[in-house]
Amino acid sequence: MQSFDLTVIGSGPGGYVAAIRAAQLGMKTAIIERDRLGGVCLNWGCIPTKALLKIAEEYEVLKDAPHRGFQVGQVSVDWSRVVARSREAADKLSKGVGFLMKKNKITVVPGTARFLTPNRIEVTGADKKTTEISTSRATIIATGARAATIPGVAFDGTRVISYKEAMVLPSLPRSLTVIGAGAIGLEFAYFYSVFGTRVTVIEYLDRLFPAGDEDICAHLAKSFRKRGITFHTSSKVKKVEVTKDGTRTTFEKEGKEEVVDGELTLVATGVRANTEGLGLETIGVQLERGVIRVDDHLRTSIQGVYAIGDVCGAPALAHVASAEGIHAVEHVAGLEPRPLDYSSIPACIYCQPQIGCVGLTEKEAKEKGFDVKVGKFPFSANGKSVAVGDGDGFVKIVGDKKHGEILGAHVIGAEATELIAEIAVAKASEMTVHDLHAAVHAHPTLAEAVMEAAADWAGQVIGT
Repeated sequence: MQSFDLTVIGSGPGGYVAAIRAAQLGMKTAIIERDRLGGVCLNWGCIPTKALLKIAEEYEVLKDAPHRGFQVGQVSVDWSRVVARSREAADKLSKGVGFLMKKNKITVVPGTARFLTPNRIEVTGADKKTTEISTSRATIIATGARAATIPGVAFDGTRVISYKEAMVLPSLPRSLTVIGAGAIGLEFAYFYSVFGTRVTVIEYLDRLFPAGDEDICAHLAKSFRKRGITFHTSSKVKKVEVTKDGTRTTFEKEGKEEVVDGELTLVATGVRANTEGLGLETIGVQLERGVIRVDDHLRTSIQGVYAIGDVCGAPALAHVASAEGIHAVEHVAGLEPRPLDYSSIPACIYCQPQIGCVGLTEKEAKEKGFDVKVGKFPFSANGKSVAVGDGDGFVKIVGDKKHGEILGAHVIGAEATELIAEIAVAKASEMTVHDLHAAVHAHPTLAEAVMEAAADWAGQVIGT
């Protein structure tokens, strides 16, 4: 039996970060991984999808080359190379995680973990042989989540697919039906539409990006419609049938049944926590609606067992898992870290236009009883945006009218996923909207739009 101070189950962005932090704090650390180092995010999620989306952006730039003063001839697509570029990015970073494990003297144990007791874990390798690990201080569960489906719809991996298959399709589909208009659905809808696929999005709730601010959602819908993407909101999918030529998706909208035919159907309706087979029932770890219950310090109901990331439920974001991993390890080490402020953690969608948001939407802020005041600034009035030829979108800041507290912020447009970081830092640091306005921003930059939105909130906007 191998013995460690701390063991991490799962090597995604929560697990490998937790393991490294534990090693930094002098703990003898092991990490158990049944597949590839880096988990779903690095191998099949965050990283390879961003590689694909960047290629789509570049393709659009090439198609617009004459307008920018270039004569490049007919632009064609080598689909196999598009997919290969994405896989190369994932492979490189997975190897990078392996290097970090060696550098920090973390023992990597390949296989599937199962608790025997709270501090003893059995690991079954690909060869079915088992080993046993004991942990003296704590075990952190970081097993993540997998694609979920809905009643009446079953994955077959060929015609009815998840995000995993959508990243490595052998050929570009002529048509694609996307079920779900969250981050995954929107990113793939954008990506395939750029390359000429006829895309139809079906969403159960009343708008694209249902969790988003209403102004952002309205602008996104306008942009997607302009791209030629068809979408049906307030629509309930009843079933998906595999046909001779592809799939037929049946949905109900406004009391009427409708169908849409496609070559493929991508199910992007969320994720399901990976809790099965871990032996959680053996040691008594409590679950709630399929996810592990944890307290403010990521402790489960069993002493010495922590859980982080998607296995604990929403928000299912890689950077949340990483932050929780560091917090859990520091709590094990007795450093007394402050509980995470989830209201100041940004969320991003990498379609075009990009979306970045943090905190409350305008509607949520009003429902919570705040005296809300909003500041907005369009990228069409931002010098850098006009110069680079991308003036689509705006910055919106939601603040408390009395004190200037930043309640939320929402950005749609060029580099929104980068710009939101400034406001997230400001909010987490308890800066006010006045402080954002007063901070002198470099010119010309896209970030000036943040300053100008704050100025609009204060009634002092210059740029419009």
